[in-house]
Amino acid sequence: MARRLVVLVVFGLLGLLRSGPPAASAQPVRELCAHSDPLRQPFFGDLHVHTRYSADAYIFGTRTGPRDAYAFARGAAIAVSDDAELQTRMASIDRPIDFAAVTDHAEFLGEVDLCSTPGSPVYDESLCGLLRQAEPDLSDRFFVTVSWLFPAGVPDPPRSHAFCDLPGVDCDRAAALVWQEMQAAAEEAYDRSASCGFTTLLGYEHTPSPFGRHMHRNVIFRTERVPPVPLSHLETFQDGTLPGLWTALDTQCLGAGNGCDALVIPHNANLSGGMQFPDPADAAEAATRQRFEPLVEIHQVKGNSECRFDRLAGMGVATEDELCAFEQEPDAHQGPGGVPPPIADYPPRNLVRNVLAAGLQLEGTLGVNPFKMGFVGGTDTHNATAGDVDEADWVGSIGGNEDSSPARQIGSIWNNPGGLAVVWAEENTREHVFDALRRRETYATSGTRPVVRFFGGWKLPKKLCKRRNLAKKAYRRGVPMGGDLPDRRRAKRRQPRFLVWAAKDPGTAERPGTDLQRIQIVKGWVDANGATHERVVDVVGDGDAGADVDPATCAPRGAGATELCSVWVDRDFDPAAHTFYYARVLENPSCRWSTWVCQRAGVDPFALDCAEQAAGGAFANCCLDAASDPFITPVVQERAWTSPIWYAP
Repeated sequence: MARRLVVLVVFGLLGLLRSGPPAASAQPVRELCAHSDPLRQPFFGDLHVHTRYSADAYIFGTRTGPRDAYAFARGAAIAVSDDAELQTRMASIDRPIDFAAVTDHAEFLGEVDLCSTPGSPVYDESLCGLLRQAEPDLSDRFFVTVSWLFPAGVPDPPRSHAFCDLPGVDCDRAAALVWQEMQAAAEEAYDRSASCGFTTLLGYEHTPSPFGRHMHRNVIFRTERVPPVPLSHLETFQDGTLPGLWTALDTQCLGAGNGCDALVIPHNANLSGGMQFPDPADAAEAATRQRFEPLVEIHQVKGNSECRFDRLAGMGVATEDELCAFEQEPDAHQGPGGVPPPIADYPPRNLVRNVLAAGLQLEGTLGVNPFKMGFVGGTDTHNATAGDVDEADWVGSIGGNEDSSPARQIGSIWNNPGGLAVVWAEENTREHVFDALRRRETYATSGTRPVVRFFGGWKLPKKLCKRRNLAKKAYRRGVPMGGDLPDRRRAKRRQPRFLVWAAKDPGTAERPGTDLQRIQIVKGWVDANGATHERVVDVVGDGDAGADVDPATCAPRGAGATELCSVWVDRDFDPAAHTFYYARVLENPSCRWSTWVCQRAGVDPFALDCAEQAAGGAFANCCLDAASDPFITPVVQERAWTSPIWYAP
């Protein structure tokens, strides 16, 4: 391992002499932003994007790179693959996003590029041919999966492919140069002008999947000062634990003395088999996790990780919250034994709400909360389509594997377009976006763009919603999402108050946003016996207003709110209990992406004869509904989740 790291560092530094971005010592010039708001602005982005440099993306037909991903995020059309992995489809976003990070898998980064570059010394190797092969037969597909993807799932994976040891082949150098290419693409797309219109953040994905249990994490850097190469789990996960990644980042970034800074965002807890968030070994490890992992990705294409409720079973995983049936993947993990478990056997720590509660318990015993995480959303697109979350016109995110045509999309109906990360920051720059991520002043959405504020404190006025300077007073008298309630002993009021405000997504001229239905506050706490509890409270809006959709056109029916605001007082507050609070904003019902696809294919999920229309063919899943499936319905309620606010006695 030491030899490999030395080689990576050397070739990473040599790569700086090529056409990549300036070395860290050369400060790129950025103009002052024309608009800076000390009360902060909401910026919408995607911190989970894969391109052709990720092995699984290339295998399934993606041929676009980081430059394409950033162009797509700003509104350009790019090519995506069809069922034959040919680039015959075009995709574009309905409106640009404000920031993005390409996070290609660090594993086999150099090998993928060598295998896909004509004239490389390994281009004609059989393993490379399988990587490029469109629609391989069953035996070839198994071999491709085992060779390129399965090494992420075994305890002691190979550090590189065998062809890397051939004369004249240097996979380490190739990986370093790909990383330089990713940096160059990010630098070209970063708007350093006074308009500050688009921000790129450098990052990559660290992808351990022991026996199909996702323990995936995105590493995001604050500026252009980054290590010479991304360190994958092949170098940092030999003992099957996470501290190897944190140690490597401490050595090569935070402790490098060059201004490098990074944070880590775990994701896909819903597919981790309960392994994403194990108990820390001790208080020191708990503190390290809190330092490196201030956030969790709560929603993405592979499902929602907030909580889980099975409608058919009539029960949830440590919850009675029926809204937790939203966008659930049936399985608890992928790989061996990856079949849908009964709801009673579903791993509780696949779910972020349960993990937050476990963090409160551990804080009581260790003195440190290892799971003090704010929320972001992301797409996890493998088509380079950053921020592509339009339910009515979703192009898919996996390529030739699962969703390159309407029939394949419906075959994978439990997927969804994914979500967005939203930060409250003074300016749209790398430093300000990163700092908002670090302090957890963030929220996640399921893909739409409502604007949400959430504050907590002892001194928030009850009539704050009526004040024109709402945010200014809230910052002065409380803490924003992601913060800690201040010392209660200095407060005159003995019960905390929470301000929550939301404005609907304006949408576009062609497709206006959906009205808001209600806002809830989710409270979790630990009692004197160490048991966890939760409560979900409707604080403003009306969950029984009766709004729905026109089944013929998917047009919304019934009114909602364009803006909602409330100051909620926790009258059941226990000053001795470790507690968290977060807000959940619900829109009126709207058609799910699968309903749009099914109706365009001539199969109507709302029709009584849906099964006859599908005739048992590729579109049979169109007819799944609340009576036949625990999680799928023709309509959904898009939503947003704010980062929590915590209280410690």
